[in-house]
Amino acid sequence: MSFIQKLNAAWASSQSLLMVGLDPDLPRLPAELQGRPTAIFEFCRQIVDATAPFVCGFKPQIAYFAAARAEGQLEDLCAYIREKYPHLPLVLDAKRGDIGATATQYAQEVFGRYQADAVTVSPYLGGDSVEPYLEWEDRGVIVLCRTSNPGGSDLQFLETDGVPLYLRVADLVANKWNKTGQCGLVVGATFPNELAAVRKAVGDSVPLLVPGIGAQGGDVAATCAAGCNAQKTGMMINSSRAILYAKGDGHWTEAAATVARQTRDDINAHR
Repeated sequence: MSFIQKLNAAWASSQSLLMVGLDPDLPRLPAELQGRPTAIFEFCRQIVDATAPFVCGFKPQIAYFAAARAEGQLEDLCAYIREKYPHLPLVLDAKRGDIGATATQYAQEVFGRYQADAVTVSPYLGGDSVEPYLEWEDRGVIVLCRTSNPGGSDLQFLETDGVPLYLRVADLVANKWNKTGQCGLVVGATFPNELAAVRKAVGDSVPLLVPGIGAQGGDVAATCAAGCNAQKTGMMINSSRAILYAKGDGHWTEAAATVARQTRDDINAHR
């Protein structure tokens, strides 16, 4: 099953557009896990188990694992998700972007070593830097377009012939790079006007990975109004810290599950 097929099936079966980002920050892990050699894996595994009923996929951020010398735990986590939740897409948030020969190695890392269904990449080096990922014809390639951080405007709003760069990227991905039909775009919930412009530019078939709700303050109603396609799907709306480090009266996994369920329900109420 290709990435897009798996994503469409997950939207239908889960009735959710919520994607949980797995960003394990060692100092913030629960006290019961502190000091364990596999603390990162255990934390993420329990988050996955607690939130799986409410999501359309999971998005590990590779930097959190690499900084803690925990790439092996990331491998174990990816294997766990593939085994226990094979119906949910696994998107590795790596934001890779380099020349072809190096990109070939990065693609092997993401799709071979970690066996992710999709990866985030940067378009800054152009089409030949994206091509090695597209050679894995059943895997997703999700290209940075209009990112959720304020500094993204430094470059993404620069105009070429009156068209902002982020819309040039959207056009390139939708109409030139999407040879396999497995491409998507990253567009932040913190910029609903630009999210709407991207959806209009690429039509209904290109999925959008949408960070920025939860801790970053993106508005769920505005996000759904701007980014949903005609089928009322089309987005992987990511939340990380608000779910991973949720506060509640019960166990931390119960708090995470509660916030995930509430977020899913909030999204569904507005799409």
